[in-house]
Amino acid sequence: MLAKYWIHFAELAIAIVLALAIYFSWRADRRDRAQLASELAATKQLLTAADARQHDRDAQLAQTLATLAAEKRTIVTPAQIVRDLPSQISLPSPIVLQTAPSLPNAPAPQANAVIPAEDLKPLYDFTIDCKACQAKLVTAQSDLTDERQKTTALTRERDDALRIARGGSAWRRITRAAKWFFIGAAAGAVAAKAAH
Repeated sequence: MLAKYWIHFAELAIAIVLALAIYFSWRADRRDRAQLASELAATKQLLTAADARQHDRDAQLAQTLATLAAEKRTIVTPAQIVRDLPSQISLPSPIVLQTAPSLPNAPAPQANAVIPAEDLKPLYDFTIDCKACQAKLVTAQSDLTDERQKTTALTRERDDALRIARGGSAWRRITRAAKWFFIGAAAGAVAAKAAH
């Protein structure tokens, strides 16, 4: 009769251990899912911030390019170019327009620069185009940095999701499998004992 009580006690103990194992497994799974959700939220926040920075830089680049294009359209005469060229490019000595001596039958003296006047507009356009290229380069480098951060965050997110989908780390999977193996072995032993 005493053996019968021990068998019932063992069955109850196994049922309790099994219930506890199921509860702790459920809790661990829930904790892993919560961790994944928080990592996903952090990654989403990082991606949103990177996208916002990219958008701001693109808007600033568009504004800078529009300003430079307007300058190109408004500065067209040699006098305007000579006046504004030093603010666009540093020159060792300033370019000055020189007027040729007036001749009696010439209508007005023409201004000449040390560099021919027809070369000033292409030179000025080149400096503006150079500034536009530099602005594009800075924006592209910043975008590249953000894209690298996005790629790193997405790779980490993917690796974490795969790890959790597989059941966690290798050590966690091994301990979980061993736990279920021992629970099954104990249940088998109790069932074999009860059958005798």
